[in-house]
Amino acid sequence: MEKMGLNELRKAFLDFYVSKEHYKAPSAPLIPEAGDKSLLIINSGMAPLKKYFSGQEVPPAKRMTTCQKCVRTGDIENVGKTSRHGTFFEMLGNFSFGDYFKKETLTWGMEFIREVLKMPTDRLWATVYKDDDDAYNIWKELGMPEDRIVRLGKEDNFWEIGLGPCGPDSEIFYDRGEAFGCGKPDCKPGCDCDRYVEFWNHVFTQFSKEEDGSYSDLAHPNIDTGMGLERIACIMQGVDSIFDIDTIRYILDGVLEVSGKEYEKDGTETSDVSIRIITDHLRSMVFMIGDGILPSNEGRGYVLRRLIRRAARHGRLIGIEDAFLSKLADRVIAVSGEAYPELVEKQELIKRIISIEEEKFAQTLDQGIEIIGEYIADMKASGETVLKGELAFKLYDTYGFPVEVTEEILAEEGFMLDMEGFNANMSLQRETARKGRKTDDEEGWKGASNLDIPQTEFLGYETLTSESKALAVETDDEKTVIYLDATPFYAESGGQVYDTGVMSTDSAKAKVVGVTKQGGRFAHMLSEVEGEFKTGDTVFCEVDRTRRNRIARNHTATHLLQAALRNVLGTHVQQSGSSVNDKVLRFDFTHFEAMSEAEISAIESMVNQKIEEFLQVSVQETDMAGANKLGAMALFGEKYGDTVRVVSCGDFSVELCGGTHVSNTGEIGAFRILSESGIASGVRRIEAVTASGILENYIGEVERSATLSSMLKTTPDQLVQKTENLMSSLRAANSELDHYKQKEMGDSVSTFIDSADNVNGITLITKRLDGATTDDMRSLSDTIKEKAKSVAMVFAAVNEDKVTFLVSLSDDLVEKGLHAGNIVKEVAKVAGGGGGGKANMAQAGAKDISKIDEAFSVAKALIK
Repeated sequence: MEKMGLNELRKAFLDFYVSKEHYKAPSAPLIPEAGDKSLLIINSGMAPLKKYFSGQEVPPAKRMTTCQKCVRTGDIENVGKTSRHGTFFEMLGNFSFGDYFKKETLTWGMEFIREVLKMPTDRLWATVYKDDDDAYNIWKELGMPEDRIVRLGKEDNFWEIGLGPCGPDSEIFYDRGEAFGCGKPDCKPGCDCDRYVEFWNHVFTQFSKEEDGSYSDLAHPNIDTGMGLERIACIMQGVDSIFDIDTIRYILDGVLEVSGKEYEKDGTETSDVSIRIITDHLRSMVFMIGDGILPSNEGRGYVLRRLIRRAARHGRLIGIEDAFLSKLADRVIAVSGEAYPELVEKQELIKRIISIEEEKFAQTLDQGIEIIGEYIADMKASGETVLKGELAFKLYDTYGFPVEVTEEILAEEGFMLDMEGFNANMSLQRETARKGRKTDDEEGWKGASNLDIPQTEFLGYETLTSESKALAVETDDEKTVIYLDATPFYAESGGQVYDTGVMSTDSAKAKVVGVTKQGGRFAHMLSEVEGEFKTGDTVFCEVDRTRRNRIARNHTATHLLQAALRNVLGTHVQQSGSSVNDKVLRFDFTHFEAMSEAEISAIESMVNQKIEEFLQVSVQETDMAGANKLGAMALFGEKYGDTVRVVSCGDFSVELCGGTHVSNTGEIGAFRILSESGIASGVRRIEAVTASGILENYIGEVERSATLSSMLKTTPDQLVQKTENLMSSLRAANSELDHYKQKEMGDSVSTFIDSADNVNGITLITKRLDGATTDDMRSLSDTIKEKAKSVAMVFAAVNEDKVTFLVSLSDDLVEKGLHAGNIVKEVAKVAGGGGGGKANMAQAGAKDISKIDEAFSVAKALIK
């Protein structure tokens, strides 16, 4: 058996099956296709091919082979602790969609093992399902001795998930030798010891499991095989751990270089675990970002964030103080870039995202670890072993400290976390937020889903007027709501605001001021009602044409904006939300940092260019498979029906969308970005206007400019110069003020020390400082420390209706066991606040200024 590198093995496998007339498909991205809601991240070789096995789509060939990148985090706690667990792995596979079956796949499998891998056949074993005589006999024909063919039950050799396609499988094992075994005379595959390693599974999908539990034969049986690339690399390279494989060891050596640690030396098991965790997580984060996943607080973005933060923390545990993950990402790309060129293309982007996320985490890590340390000390003192969920939630909610990190730190110290309590606090927060978002209108429109009426036919794509039949009318003292059999009024959905307009019958008329949709029934809210609308009436409907046109311009502009963002910033940009009305458009998207002025200008110019190209806006109805072939963008997590609507702006933008649009991009007129801002970690927001909205915005700017010019007694053309002069004067005045403030504080140092309390030999200074900043207090405490020993300072800076406490201790007091963070926490609590910090200096905010003197008394008692 010749030693083969991981990259060499991948190529050898794919080339072999290409020689067997298989179509070599590239690895699918780690983000599942829009139509697949069953997975967050691709986690197996067959996951991207489910649509072919289920018959939902026709495969590009009846024979396929792939090497699929996969991420699994279900057993993340074991990563690093064992030699085999990893969050990222590659899965080799050959697949048949109704073409060949058992004999071919097992025959070719043995040919690859014998002729390409040159594995010693006396080390090979096979398992088959206990009733699968076909597979058993095929193995005999291939020369496998009967005593090395093991029949096992359903748990081991039958693949099924619920109802539908299923079947027996056959696994191939490699015998590592007696040294790895349990010593039992009947030791063989199926034993729990480490002697036999399964490395290739051939699944024979030949049955369909029915609802009554019976199995029927499939008309066209399939083959689905999977061989872990890292696992076969271990065998071929004669190593026991995936971390000793050539490519992965190269990454691990980088971790050793940065940390200065030695690997697998006596007494360094804790360091070894951290080294392995960092090595594995680096692979996952690089591949995930390369496929467009960005750190966020939910979904797959949270998986990525957790991996980055976990790796960063384990870097601290082995003595790496500075950011390091971005640098080591180069090693992952170096060993995987040839097989996955997208990593090379996005190398700088990958490194920037990792670097930004690592820096963000560094800001919270020290503070979080210090607070957890205080919690652990309190638990040790009280004999408790479980941290209260509400404390972990406070860490998460107030400081942004991940609960998984809290749980991991506790486990390292032998403590547990009350996850039920944490989840209860999380649920309470979400419920409170959900209730806060409800409006009276939402509550008042619940009736639609309870009405026994047909769904409403929407006519608004083709017409803005209609004659419709009133199916139901609901009236109370405050509002009238009417339901029609058909309507031209768009109901608020997909980020687009509702239409307004007028309705009338022979005896009544009203304005339509809102439209919502529940269960396919459109509820039209009416105001200024004259007369009475009755069930059965013929209702004349007319949408406000001008308002609808403005909305359509803004909606089509959001499609152009998203395409421009992906062109300028990168394909990692995904829509996170949008709001389109007749005044302004708002677009939320995933991106890892604030956009530069140059990027904003480039995007604005690109959208305007596409407007001036007068691109045809076309609409096509199809199914999800057809939409995917058109390359339509879809929102992850959005539910789409059997029929979807694809809106295309030439070849520039193709999206799934149910909204209303212009027929030509030229109708938008013009596009202007008003603002770009961050609304959440990894999510940015752009607000923009089009056409008349730009004019209205310009008129507003002119009016504001005139008002400011009048206030500053200058003209609009001199406004900038006048403002610069005023700012310069203000900076000079502030600088002079700071100088006198510092001098006054410095002159007061001796007075502060002379008037201080002596508490058991400690000089305790408590002082209220009106108008002082945190920097002022820090500077003052440093000056006092230079002139006094054994000094404890508790300052309270008052600004408007808030107070900031700062506790500062001289080094000798810290050495004696005093802790500023613990003191300031109790001091601030008196005034309705909270905070913490390091042992020598800490700060906290509070709201009740009247409690300052009481807080000082608490400080004195604590010091005493």
